[in-house]
Amino acid sequence: MEKPIRVAVAGCGNWGRNLARNFYQLGFLAQICDLDPHILTKAKKTFPKIPTTNRYEDILVNPDITAVVISTPSHTHYKLAKAALLAEKHVYVEKPIATSHQETRELQLLSEKVARILMVGHLLMYHPAVNRLKQLIEEGYLGEIRYIESDRLNMNQQRADRSVIWDLAPHDLSMMMYILGEAPERLVSAQGTQTSDDNLVDIAHLELAFKNGIGGHIHNSWVHPVKQVKLVVRGSERTAVIDDTLPNTEKLQVFGHSAPPEKIAPEYLTLEPLKLECQHFINCIRTGRKPKSDGVNGLDVVRILEEAEHKLQENRLVMS
Repeated sequence: MEKPIRVAVAGCGNWGRNLARNFYQLGFLAQICDLDPHILTKAKKTFPKIPTTNRYEDILVNPDITAVVISTPSHTHYKLAKAALLAEKHVYVEKPIATSHQETRELQLLSEKVARILMVGHLLMYHPAVNRLKQLIEEGYLGEIRYIESDRLNMNQQRADRSVIWDLAPHDLSMMMYILGEAPERLVSAQGTQTSDDNLVDIAHLELAFKNGIGGHIHNSWVHPVKQVKLVVRGSERTAVIDDTLPNTEKLQVFGHSAPPEKIAPEYLTLEPLKLECQHFINCIRTGRKPKSDGVNGLDVVRILEEAEHKLQENRLVMS
């Protein structure tokens, strides 16, 4: 008989608890690991029948655990994912998959060597509104694509261990590449500003160049008082906007180029993107199919982030 799929979640903090919830609801959660005893206490109350541990090694040596879901600080992703693959576990790791393209490439090759699934948590590739937009683009409904812009702005007091682009831009980059079906040809520029005292760039602007003259822009901020999560895709015939702060049924809207612009609201499924992403991981384990957000996809994102980080450190402004 085929071995049952049993998932362990490593890191059950702000985002990890959502992953644990979804794998629990899907019937695959088998263990939770976290270094923080308070987080483990909460996990035991939420999932009383699920074993917990503060030792990652307990997951690796457990023969019943077939897959590891990693939702820890980004600088730990490479080490934890590598250890899980060496233990011959399937691996889902939150974005970014690693903090260098060398590390990412190593993980990808290792997953192929041990014949295990390696998937990165590029959530928006599983968002129903994003997939509907991708379909509209492929059908030519927007005409020739001319420009794409993604703004991801919020107020974040819990800073990551690197600049804002490593926290937010993986969403923007993976989404842009997914709906356009290609990675950018080059990073044109990266400008950043440090407005806080932790020596991290907390506002960033990236300019990208895609094939066929398509321009791209990403704006990320940790210090914006009003949350903004918006994607704009301008075509020769119509412009599409995804506003992720709107209700589920209104997130995707398409506008004509007349004045005043005609507004259309295409229909799409309103399922939770994270649940769809977790289901995709399970299905890939079952079938051996390559994930949409695989190691190669993760590598494309990390390469751009590395180059952008270098440019940010060269060009950043420090507001004293």
